[in-house]
Amino acid sequence: MQLGFKLIAEAYGPRELVRQAVAAEAAGFDFIEISDHFHPWLGDDDHGHSPFAFSVLGAIAAKTERLGLATGVTCPSFRYHPAIVAQAAATLGVLSEGRFTLGIGSGERLNEHIIGEGWPEVRVRHERLREALEIICELWEGGYRTYRGKHFNLDTARVFDLPDEPPVLAVAMSGERSAKIAAELGTGMFATEPKAELTQLYADAGGRGPRYVEVPLAYAPTEDEGAESARRRFRFGTLGWKVLPELPNPENFVAATASVTADDMREEFGCGADVERQVEVAKQFVDAGFDHLALVNAGPPEHMDAFFEHVATDLGPRLRELGSAS
Repeated sequence: MQLGFKLIAEAYGPRELVRQAVAAEAAGFDFIEISDHFHPWLGDDDHGHSPFAFSVLGAIAAKTERLGLATGVTCPSFRYHPAIVAQAAATLGVLSEGRFTLGIGSGERLNEHIIGEGWPEVRVRHERLREALEIICELWEGGYRTYRGKHFNLDTARVFDLPDEPPVLAVAMSGERSAKIAAELGTGMFATEPKAELTQLYADAGGRGPRYVEVPLAYAPTEDEGAESARRRFRFGTLGWKVLPELPNPENFVAATASVTADDMREEFGCGADVERQVEVAKQFVDAGFDHLALVNAGPPEHMDAFFEHVATDLGPRLRELGSAS
């Protein structure tokens, strides 16, 4: 099992994200994961940032030595053309000397509507994702490539700088349809819920790659502080995946989460500094079959460095014991 750290790019600026990644490597994390968004989920009071993920990852690659890097996740089928994603990911693979994982998903309206082409139904989003993955995989094979699809075309394109091995393609999945895409065209899977049926669907479809997931924590001196910080920074997650892909702007997420309380966050997050509660939350994901755990820390920013120390000395060893037992 590998332990990762989720960089909350909506709540911190690019220089701070790079600093956190360097601190995460020093604390013993195996990888970092960063969201690839155009907009933050929430407004300026609680988020207020959204840097370009690939630029941040390039800086992290230059400042770290062994830390794995991953997007969690990139949508290659709306505001990006898949050929651009293939080139960006290949470059990061070269810069990081093989440490990069390209997390891929079908996107959210929040980020993809900005190009003015509307937001189609789920079936069409999956069609576009499948074509995008086919293009990326072809370009990573080298040489000039031409592709004619229902949604995308490629005209004699070639990615010149390729890593020795293609990056892992971890495909975000939530059901049978996306599990088939992940197993057929990806080399890993990505999820956010502790559901064993997700890893089972992936395995049943033939998937054998790493299984990435996010573990919700909110480190703080007290449980109350952690729960309130999680409410401020991560309450959007309570809406679930029937809603998250559909709202267009941060203001809509602020309105939709106005009734979320700190007590609501306690149910999902390991809030405070109690190692036993944090292990309890993480164990759900290990038991569900995930082997790449990206720890989210939605706690107060002023305690971020204390969180890294906490992981290095107390929480990290306990979580690795979980992985060994599984």
